Amino acid sequence: MFNRRDKETVGRIDTLIGRSASVQGDIEFAGGLHVDGRITGSVRASPGAEGSLSVSEHGVIEGSVEASQVVLNGRVNGDIFGRERVVLGGKARVRGDVHYGVIEMALGAEISGKLVPRNDTPAVKKASKPG
Repeated sequence: MFNRRDKETVGRIDTLIGRSASVQGDIEFAGGLHVDGRITGSVRASPGAEGSLSVSEHGVIEGSVEASQVVLNGRVNGDIFGRERVVLGGKARVRGDVHYGVIEMALGAEISGKLVPRNDTPAVKKASKPG
């Protein structure tokens, strides 16, 4: 499933959606969420809360995803917004854009969309020429 380093990245799991579970509707969470089942709806960490999402190779999310850290080895059909870090395993499949602070991709990961780096630094204004 995930190697040891990925487990350290995600941290603890507070909520588990099991392999045989299917959820209809949006999910808002805090802490760690691990998905082995199917979610039809968007998944996001609560505003102001640190949230880590991990999706196993059996997990499927039909909607957008937003969390501080996202570790994906399953499928997401929607945009991913990883405020800090996005890790895509070898079986990861994304149909949508991936917005990231830092990204790590294993050989075999597929993205049908754009990779969009997060840009938190304000644009530097160019000094105008004296004239």
